[in-house]
Amino acid sequence: MTSRPQAEQTVAVIGGGASGLVAALALASGGLAVKLVAPSRAPDPRTTALMDGSVRALQTLGLWDALRPNASPLRIMRLIDDTGRLLRAPEVEFRASELELDGFAWNLENETLLAALDEAVAGESRIQRIAASVRQVVEGPERARVELDDGASIDVALVAAADGRNSPSRRAAGIGMRVREYPQVAVTATLAHSRPHGDVSTEFHTKTGPFTLVPLPGERSSVVCVVSAVEAEELAALEPEAFARVMERKAHSILGRMSLVSPRGHFPLSQRTAERFARGRIALIGEAAHIIPPIGAQGLNLGIRDAATLAELASDAARAGEDIGAAAVTDAYERRRRADVASRGFAVDLFNRSLLSDLLPVAGLRGLGLWLLGQSSGLRRVVMREGVGPTRDVPRLLAGTRL
Repeated sequence: MTSRPQAEQTVAVIGGGASGLVAALALASGGLAVKLVAPSRAPDPRTTALMDGSVRALQTLGLWDALRPNASPLRIMRLIDDTGRLLRAPEVEFRASELELDGFAWNLENETLLAALDEAVAGESRIQRIAASVRQVVEGPERARVELDDGASIDVALVAAADGRNSPSRRAAGIGMRVREYPQVAVTATLAHSRPHGDVSTEFHTKTGPFTLVPLPGERSSVVCVVSAVEAEELAALEPEAFARVMERKAHSILGRMSLVSPRGHFPLSQRTAERFARGRIALIGEAAHIIPPIGAQGLNLGIRDAATLAELASDAARAGEDIGAAAVTDAYERRRRADVASRGFAVDLFNRSLLSDLLPVAGLRGLGLWLLGQSSGLRRVVMREGVGPTRDVPRLLAGTRL
């Protein structure tokens, strides 16, 4: 095995969101030197449901024990047809215990997660954090140069671009986006309620999209309410008390009286997928590579799988004395991530469109599918297992193995 200079085993991670921070920690855990380019960010009042594989990745990185007390498990997922249509699906419950899991996912506030990731990054000697923004990325045959807004630049072998939906790194790589817009807006908030949630996540299927209650520690739940753009504007104009009453009615008061305890968010729904997830020495992570509507809690979980896969490929190449930014690494990353993202994007799109359709055959097929899931424990376990995360080509970090 031919050893390479340490400088040739350096990765620039661009972006200080959760996907970027996990990528930096995962790459460092594989023995690579990391330059984390991450300017200050605005507070994030949202929450994230971390699937079982993401939890195992955080356990492997030594973070989960500190996060678990601030997270609430989703032990039961309940689906309720609230479309009011002639053909309605039966109510279905999925129990994590059927998969011998404590929970399908663990829901926690993004600021809690980001604070723990920031602390871990600060304590990792292989990571140098640079508080700057990227002006441009210039690729060469053997290096990539990351030019910063303060006039400095860094030369690296590989760029892990977790720089968001408007990714400058993606533009630098000449990668386009496939975009599908939806006539919907997701309204998000955290609400306190008078009745315990019992670790049950309830998803009401409505004519405008899902209305989902996701447990948080204590008698609190995060809400993702998918509505039309007009209704989203109406909800935004409501006073906090009035907004809470509307959420309570949409929840059919199953959690009792509600009160708003966080800022509200409004996010137009779209599905965006990069034409390639890597090109040259630039690999795209998280929203730089894919944006999926907040249905089924796939977003950040996909980003964590991106980070774990790239870290695995790059660290294996480094140990073999190979170029960590060569086509062998980035092509493998493209190939390994494409199927996972495409299958989940297809499933979310199909489900969302089935709710928006007024065609009776569509409603009938959706209802039949949910009825079959309710009747067949074997089919239900297969669907639940795949929903929690991929069962093939699982990155080592998600399997609980260190790089």
